[in-house]
Amino acid sequence: MERPIGKNRLLSRAALKSEDRLLFAPSIMMAPFADSFGPQFRKLWLQVVLRTLEKAGPAFIKWGQWAATRPDLFPRDLCGKLAELHTKAPEHSFAYTKKTIERAFGRKISEIFENFEEIPVASGSIAQVHRASLRFRYPGQQVKPMVVAVKVRHPGVGESIRRDFMIINFVAKVSKFIPTLNWLRLDESVQQFGVFMMSQVDLAREAAHLSRFIYNFRRWKDVSFPKPVYPLVHPAVLVETFEHGECVSHYVDDLEGHTRIKSALAHIGTHALLKMLLVDNFIHADMHPGNILVRVAPGKSTRKRLFKSKPHVIFLDVGMTAELSGSDRLNLVEFFKAVARRDGRTAAECTLRLSKQQNCPNPKAFIEEVEAAFDFWGTPEGDLVHPAECMQQVLEKVRRHRVNVDGNVCTVMVTTLVLEGWQRKLDPGYDVMHTLQTLLLKADWAKSLSYTIEGLMAP
Repeated sequence: MERPIGKNRLLSRAALKSEDRLLFAPSIMMAPFADSFGPQFRKLWLQVVLRTLEKAGPAFIKWGQWAATRPDLFPRDLCGKLAELHTKAPEHSFAYTKKTIERAFGRKISEIFENFEEIPVASGSIAQVHRASLRFRYPGQQVKPMVVAVKVRHPGVGESIRRDFMIINFVAKVSKFIPTLNWLRLDESVQQFGVFMMSQVDLAREAAHLSRFIYNFRRWKDVSFPKPVYPLVHPAVLVETFEHGECVSHYVDDLEGHTRIKSALAHIGTHALLKMLLVDNFIHADMHPGNILVRVAPGKSTRKRLFKSKPHVIFLDVGMTAELSGSDRLNLVEFFKAVARRDGRTAAECTLRLSKQQNCPNPKAFIEEVEAAFDFWGTPEGDLVHPAECMQQVLEKVRRHRVNVDGNVCTVMVTTLVLEGWQRKLDPGYDVMHTLQTLLLKADWAKSLSYTIEGLMAP
């Protein structure tokens, strides 16, 4: 167990770490001039920020990954650069893994697992994953041992994150008193980030998310999630089924071939998101290609019919999720409808209603600017602008006008945009936003979506 540490001790440790101050000094000193010395200087500053966060520790890496999904708070080029933050982290020792597992479950590792690979198959900023096979059997399980993924939290990660968060919070508060740093909006981001960060540390919480997604998609034949292996679930250790498959980026980046499979993946991904958003109100909020596996079963044939191979999608790492309140859900649906109709005023008004703190300095100016942009998108020239790009530009205006959109709402918007981006690469002819618009613009959109979902769930 990680020992809790007091607030005063945290502050003193943060204050004493002069190397932290030195590490952040270049990016902080360069920030006031990021917009003044030309694009090359700004490009250099973005690279310095990226490298600084990579070296600073797990909380800073997670903050960067989170900030990359918040174009309503940060400039688009900064979000794009932070999206490059890798999740590969230093691995902890097998001795620590063994001790953590045995402490969590009160049994020797050899009593739980028949085989356990000491070298992890993956390592992130919070935990690392080992492949193993269980010694015990489940009722009805085949003779062959069950292969599992064992996710083990890194040593001291909770304490490290708490310490790092104190530093992040201190930097954010200082930035409020430096006019040239106000545009970074660090103070607003830290409050929302804190809730997100601590939810990532508790692996038992991720297991609960997995169980909920499995139930929601229980009738789907082409979507699944790893299954937590209870009772082997603990805040520091999560045992789940080991999922075989190929990263979806293999198909996203494949310019030629797999056309039919790519098209099927685009449809599956879109309708899975629609179900999460509009039916279940429980959204996987970290749906980038690295968290999506694809299995393609070989086709079967009979005397009468040939069944072609069909892809199966597995969603991983569900620690980050989003749920919307009833009012936010209705406003978000109205926002998507407004984007579909190119109705700028309604889109802007919905966005303001989605702000938890009505602190936009000039709501009237925000509405007029959004309305003017939508008026252009309604012209023959503007009609070429993709709806997803319209959403990106609205979020940019949200940032500039300091409209404090609720974090969960923005997460859903950005998840839609991320999914739309790689869906377009999978199948340029398939449009996520168009599908969403087609459903929502119908008077009985809920019934229409229900029919779509039922069709997908059919064997």
